[in-house]
Amino acid sequence: MDAALASNLIWIIGFLVDLAIKIVALIVIPRDRKPTAAMAWLLAVFLIPYIGILLFLLIGNFTLPKKRLAEQAKLNTIIEERVDALDIPSPDDKAWPRWFQRVVHQNQKLTGLPAIGGNSATLIGDYNGAIDAMAAEIDTATTFVHVEFFIVGWDDTTRGFFSAMERAVARGVTVRLLADHLSSKRVANSDQTFAELDRIGVKWAWMLPVMPFKGKYQRPDLRNHRKLVVVDGRVAYMGSQNLIDRSYDSPKNIKRGLQWQELVTRLEGPTVAAVNAVFFSDWFLETGERLDDEHVPAKDVAFAQSPDALVCQVVPSGPAYTTENGLRLFLSLIHGATERVILTSPYFVPDEAMIYAITTACQRGLEVQLFVSEIGDQGLVYHAQRSYYGELLRAGVRIFLYPAPYILHAKHFSIDDEVAVIGSSNMDIRSFSLNSEVSLMVRGESFVRGMRDVEQGYRDAGRELTLQEWDREPLKATFLDGLARLTSALN
Repeated sequence: MDAALASNLIWIIGFLVDLAIKIVALIVIPRDRKPTAAMAWLLAVFLIPYIGILLFLLIGNFTLPKKRLAEQAKLNTIIEERVDALDIPSPDDKAWPRWFQRVVHQNQKLTGLPAIGGNSATLIGDYNGAIDAMAAEIDTATTFVHVEFFIVGWDDTTRGFFSAMERAVARGVTVRLLADHLSSKRVANSDQTFAELDRIGVKWAWMLPVMPFKGKYQRPDLRNHRKLVVVDGRVAYMGSQNLIDRSYDSPKNIKRGLQWQELVTRLEGPTVAAVNAVFFSDWFLETGERLDDEHVPAKDVAFAQSPDALVCQVVPSGPAYTTENGLRLFLSLIHGATERVILTSPYFVPDEAMIYAITTACQRGLEVQLFVSEIGDQGLVYHAQRSYYGELLRAGVRIFLYPAPYILHAKHFSIDDEVAVIGSSNMDIRSFSLNSEVSLMVRGESFVRGMRDVEQGYRDAGRELTLQEWDREPLKATFLDGLARLTSALN
């Protein structure tokens, strides 16, 4: 064959393949996907067609396998049946604002979990103190301990927690632990961590394992990001903190001197049963084992009778649901606020709906504040987050920067003077769409007062970013911010 003809033939075939990829992308990618995410994927495919399509095939499916979705649907039915059978006394919702009643209804419709009164809660912002408190709680266990963390590491900080689990097993207490597969495997000395769990007799399982040769595979960046501990069905802990040293045992973090700042809440009361139900769901999904015997009905737990008793509602979310429960919760609360909205998130990369909700709150005359870290531990996310600062500052949002070398990893927000949310969910596309998360909505002035103290601590430690300062940012930095913002929509 003539060399020129062969060259032209190769060029024509390449052109046709490239054209076919783009046509198929235009048909497939926008289907059931948000416009911003679809546009980001199409941009990637059009600019770098072969790499773009490979990336889409690898991480473009934002749902879990059909089997897991079916199991989650079955679990939701089980949870709803249990809730109906518990005969839980309804809180006095007549005193609630109408908009808050609707948020509670929305959450229960999406998750099956009701709002429950008669609870008490405390906030723990001391990193090592939170781990020590959970270990001390495990030392009181008589029946079961349920532990679930995104990242688990056995090190000097968590050694006391592991020892408490060992003592519990020795007393005849059943201790179960769930850890996210990829995230915990990446930790230094992870093999020793799970060998230690085996040695002390803890029953454990991976969450969302990526083991294609064992028939366990889904999009590898769909992770279980939840963090919770339940002891005997009477006490629960949940929040932002993982079970690992404050540096995450990462040589890179240690070299930079990074330290994570977290917030955890300790819960007592009937809502502990709902936290336990989240563990039940994940344990069943990963092991196929139902834990019907390790359940204390909410109606059998003492209700707090003090004037400061809290109404709580647990809201799980993630790719096992099709409704973005966490995003809907956050948006509903922000739209319902009448005085102030105070947000704390380490990774703040909102979608259009969230940006509109926040800036609209400013336009309605509300006080809106955002707490974020001055520095970042994840380059792309950090720059994507910064890309929103100008828009937020011009709308009237006050932004406070928590100082280096700390990463403000706490995840919470408060509305007016009586509603707050704390949990594992960041305010970004990943947490709203891709990660399994759990949030706790709390109604009670005493809890919000505690949250206000935490927020004041952030202000005292950090500094406020002004629009004048932001406008002096160099073009190079804001260019990187905008580029990262484009990639953040790939989900």
